[in-house]
Amino acid sequence: MFITDYMTHNPVTVSPETPLPAVRALLQGGKFRHLPVVAADGRLLGIVTDRDLRSAFPSSVLSEEKARSCLVELDHTPVSAIMTRAAFTLTPMATLDDALILLDREKIGAMPVVDEEERVIGIFTTRDLIAAYRRVFGLGERGSAMIVVRPDGKRKPLSRIARVLEEHEIRFTRLLRTEGKEGEPGSIFLRVNTFNISAVHNALREAGFSCGSGETTQGEDEKIKIKNAESA
Repeated sequence: MFITDYMTHNPVTVSPETPLPAVRALLQGGKFRHLPVVAADGRLLGIVTDRDLRSAFPSSVLSEEKARSCLVELDHTPVSAIMTRAAFTLTPMATLDDALILLDREKIGAMPVVDEEERVIGIFTTRDLIAAYRRVFGLGERGSAMIVVRPDGKRKPLSRIARVLEEHEIRFTRLLRTEGKEGEPGSIFLRVNTFNISAVHNALREAGFSCGSGETTQGEDEKIKIKNAESA
């Protein structure tokens, strides 16, 4: 799950001398929120966001005369005056998990992707991250369903569940276990891609597991609720 498969390749960039009105026009015209600032050789210097531009342009509460004066000054202000120096970047071999940790920890919305010589080759945003995980886990696909499996107290439950699913040729995209709180047993979450949820429940029950509720997705907005399976 490398970000190179999900990032925006060859993103729009600007030079540090680009005036702010031109930068704003690029952001508005391209309908994106982040713009890398690069040197003549493509090396990353910084990044500018739509928020940076909103802060730089005059407020609507200013008088007409002051606003006009400010706009005249901004016509000659280079983007280097307001850009954020690039502190966080990703490499093409960074994983989705790497990106998730950095985006969340640093509270930022995007990071440039650079090669070994710090030249910009892409950009990865929180929207890219969401789209990537949706694709990886099959969220929104027809027949996608999440099932909660209660551990039976025996060893290697994940290996046993995976073996059951493979033996019954049931396609699954996620199998993970969470720890319980204060001595409570954890849960196992299973995402499968099938409309025959009853077959999944039956296969797991035969292997000694009990299941919670599942929810399938017919389409992006239409969902079918699946009743709780009976405990084994």
